[in-house]
Formats: sequence, structure tokens, C-alpha cells
Amino acid sequence: MNETMTVQAAAKSSAIPDDMAMLRAAVELTRDIAEARPGIYWPDMLGSAAVGYAALAGAIIVGNGWIALALGVLSALTLYRALLFIHELTHIHKDALPGFRLAWNLLVGIPMLTPSFMYEGVHTLHHARTRYGTAEDPEYLPLALMKPWSLPAFLVVAVLLPPALLVRCALLVPLGAIIPPLRKLVWERFSSLSINPDFRRRPPEGPFARMVFWQELGASLWAVAILVASWHWGWRPLLMAMAVIALTAVLNQLRTLVAHLWQNEGEAMTVTAQYLDSVNVPPPAMLAPLWAPVGLRYHALHHLLPSMPYHSLGEAHRRLSAQFGNGATYQGANYPGMAMLVGRIARSTMLPR
Repeated sequence: MNETMTVQAAAKSSAIPDDMAMLRAAVELTRDIAEARPGIYWPDMLGSAAVGYAALAGAIIVGNGWIALALGVLSALTLYRALLFIHELTHIHKDALPGFRLAWNLLVGIPMLTPSFMYEGVHTLHHARTRYGTAEDPEYLPLALMKPWSLPAFLVVAVLLPPALLVRCALLVPLGAIIPPLRKLVWERFSSLSINPDFRRRPPEGPFARMVFWQELGASLWAVAILVASWHWGWRPLLMAMAVIALTAVLNQLRTLVAHLWQNEGEAMTVTAQYLDSVNVPPPAMLAPLWAPVGLRYHALHHLLPSMPYHSLGEAHRRLSAQFGNGATYQGANYPGMAMLVGRIARSTMLPR
């Protein structure tokens, strides 16, 4: 089948019926590994954050040269891993890991100006049965069907994330406290980790609104403190930290780029169609744990089992692969690596339509 025919077939993915045997097996074969294990979550998150901050401090102290560069890359990779626990926070039961949300926000979310409210209440919309791939999905764009320049633009935006977060937390949020229209604008447009430019976030309510208040306050105080300290003692440490965070943002944007095939044109899709529009990069792919950590190399499987803890996804994949051989629906979302996926999407953007 040539590339044009592949894209035409993918454009009709909303017509794919559900593979009920696969959906049942996904649940039945994984019941015994569906519990989040504190003994894995806590050391992983704390260790990743500790190594990330220590490497960043080392890079700042060394100043320049290959050692500083190596420490910066190490910091970016480990802070990236620590940061991606925000994805787990949106799915695990609120009582599953007592204290984990608070600790993550204090150690990672607020210091990196991305508290958990920026994903909680947003990412779950991406998993809603009738929203995925539609205009109401905050995390979906038909990138494979857009213009060729859309892909480099998609990545360039990530480089601008650190200064954007700093301006948001240090300036826009405090001003919004006294200017209601600005507060409304910031919440609707600049308070979620989304990629759909048409997405507008609804106002927070109840206990979630209280959580948002304290997280916003913490992030704003931290951002102001960073600027005041940089004003007094020099901007170099801040600029180096922003360069590291920019690298984590680019890594995450690359991961996002290959998390789906991005070929849906706005129609509601079955769960199976959503799965096949998503991507697994299972072993033997060697680099996937670096660019898709915390279980995100199994992104398609995650769409079948959204509440499955990240540490169980590898075993779930092995069980389902053993259950369904080559040619089965389950194998249709497995790919060998990032380069192949980027090339596929890039070629798709160049096809005439």
C-alpha cells in the first residue's frame, strides 16, 4: 500500500469498530497488576528529582565546557522523568499514594512552574470516549494532515516554554488577582498543558479550586523569588536552568509528536480506533525509556488501560503480546522507534490533499 492510500485509510479511522476480544483481554489479563506500588513511585520520583537538581547545580558551578554540558543533559533527562509523574497524578486514585501529590508539587511541580493542576482535569478529557481526536480534545491536533511547516513550529514552541511559564507565574497570575478579565484569560488559555489552540478551560470548582489557589500561590511566589534573586546575584544560573528546562520541553514535545499518528479529522472514534491512532514503542527499542519515561513508551496501551500504573505497563504489554500474535489488532499500534514515526508524520504532511 502506498503512502497516499495509507493516509486515506487512516482518515477513515473513525469507522473502525471495537475489537471486543482485545478490550476484554486488556482488562482480564491485568487485574492482578493494576495497583500502584508506593515502593516504586516514591524512590523513582525522589531519585529522579534529586539527581536532576544535583546535576543542574553541578552544571551551574562548573560553568562551561564538556562537563557542564554533560551535567546539563543529565539534569534535563532526570528532571524530565521527575516531571512526567504529573501524568500519573491525573490517573491514579486520589487515595492510592498518600502524600505523593503534595510532595511532587513541592519538589517538582512548583519549582519547575508546572504544578499538577495544569494537567489534572485536562488530560482526562483526552481520554473521554467522545472527545478523543475531536475539537474538544485539548491534547489533539491532526498534525499528520497539516502543512509541512507545522512540525518544526510545533517543536520551536517548546523552546519558548520556560520564559512563558516564568512570565505567567511571576506577572500574569498576580496581575490577574486584581484584574478579573486577565484572570479569566490566563485560566482559559494559559493554565493547561494542552496543544489544541482552540481549547478553553472551564473555571475550577469545589476542592479542585482550592487546590489550584494554593498551587498558583506557590508557583507565583517561587517565580518572583527567582527573579529577585537573579536581579541581586546575577542571571547566569537562571539562564542555565531555563536552558535545561527548555531541553526537557523539547524532549516532551518530541514524545508528544510521536505519541499518536494524528490522522483523525475531528470525528468521534471507538476505543479501538483511538488505540490504533496511538503508539507503543516496546522493546527492543533501546532509547525509548529516555524520551518516553514513566511508562509513556506504551502510550497506546495506556489508552486501553488509563488507570494502569506505569510500572505495570511493560508486563501488561508482554501478556497481551503473548495472547495476540502477529496480525492481531493489538500489534497494530507497535512501532520500532521515534525516527521512523517522525519520518512517517513528516512525509504525511507533504502529501497533496
